[in-house]
Amino acid sequence: MHIAIIGAGITGVTTAYELAENGHAVTVFERHGSVAEEASFANAGITAPGFTVPWHAALGWRRLLTRQLATLRRTWPLTGEERAWLRRQRRASAADIRTISQAAMQRLATYSQARLEHVAEQLEYTFDRANGLLILLRTERDRERLQTNLVRLRAAGAACREIDADEARQIEPALHPGTPLAGAIHVPDGEAANCRQFAVIVRDAAEQLGAQFVFGTPVTLDPAHPGQLWAAGQPGRFDAIVLCPGTAAGELLAPLGIRLPLVPIYGYSISAPVAEPVLAPRAALIDRDIAITCMGRRVRVAGLAEIGGQRDKANIAARLLPAWAEQRLYRALTDWFPAAANLTNGVQIWRGARPMLPDGPPVLGASGVPGLWLNLGHGDYGWAMSCGSARIIADLIAGRPPEIDLNGLGVERFR
Repeated sequence: MHIAIIGAGITGVTTAYELAENGHAVTVFERHGSVAEEASFANAGITAPGFTVPWHAALGWRRLLTRQLATLRRTWPLTGEERAWLRRQRRASAADIRTISQAAMQRLATYSQARLEHVAEQLEYTFDRANGLLILLRTERDRERLQTNLVRLRAAGAACREIDADEARQIEPALHPGTPLAGAIHVPDGEAANCRQFAVIVRDAAEQLGAQFVFGTPVTLDPAHPGQLWAAGQPGRFDAIVLCPGTAAGELLAPLGIRLPLVPIYGYSISAPVAEPVLAPRAALIDRDIAITCMGRRVRVAGLAEIGGQRDKANIAARLLPAWAEQRLYRALTDWFPAAANLTNGVQIWRGARPMLPDGPPVLGASGVPGLWLNLGHGDYGWAMSCGSARIIADLIAGRPPEIDLNGLGVERFR
């Protein structure tokens, strides 16, 4: 089959690899100039399945969102679509929906982690990874709040345990001794890895299998002719089309009569050169809603969430951060690793849009339009879910049953 993929983020690139490995002729269309230019560019990199949960179940989501809304309404008012998304998100917090969503995300993330290891072993490439994960507990109140997270991690099969401050500092000796620390949760099997670096590696592998990547080329779908798209003013016919387009999903699907409640939730990161390796983090760390990792020769501080915002700067690297986000990221770094990074030269600032659905899981599978498949809406967890999602799409296109239950992951839940 000749298959088109729209989007070359981490989900699009891994899908291209899986389909090319299955023997299909694959063409990937990307509106940007390279792979992983949007949500995959400089994210936190955490891939631990136990942390893949709907946002309404995640620590700090409501607190952070509530605090930011007043500022957002004064600067960039929320659109009607964003307000409707928040209402749907509140409805998705009902226990019955939350149970289905969380189970679906856990299944997919666990499967994806295994698939990531399989693909990495096949390719025999090395990429930046931080082994082990510490969830830092600044106060006893943090410890109390995280008990539910601990239960969830154990239910997901994570080998995790509570440790005291002394043991946490033994595992991570560069932690600043002057910052109060009540203890930590240690997840020895958790990890963070460089998403964009892996995307470049997988693109290379897909090209070696015959896949073609067409960059700088926005596309549109032809509602009158399933299997046809328009790229650079020229029509193209394909046996199947897979949508992995990030924030462009809505405008691509609307002419086909498919409307998904997908909005961009913006995240932030700062990446700076390591000043002194012995003073930099060894593992991946989470400080409330901020992740601190060492990505090769860079320290990355990433996280936070913003709905709404200046949309013309949504997906471009090296843009200025809002003051509140910049302050929180720098504070987390200086609290824990004040001498780890060179903050005077070579600092990379990133603001990226993470297309998210209100109940949490992505949409995977058939769209209802002949020949059109969906692999989108992963939100915060595109990296954690990408390899598994790609394998599922490849299996479905081949007519094989996927290796996991897809309940809660289909487009039908929004009809």
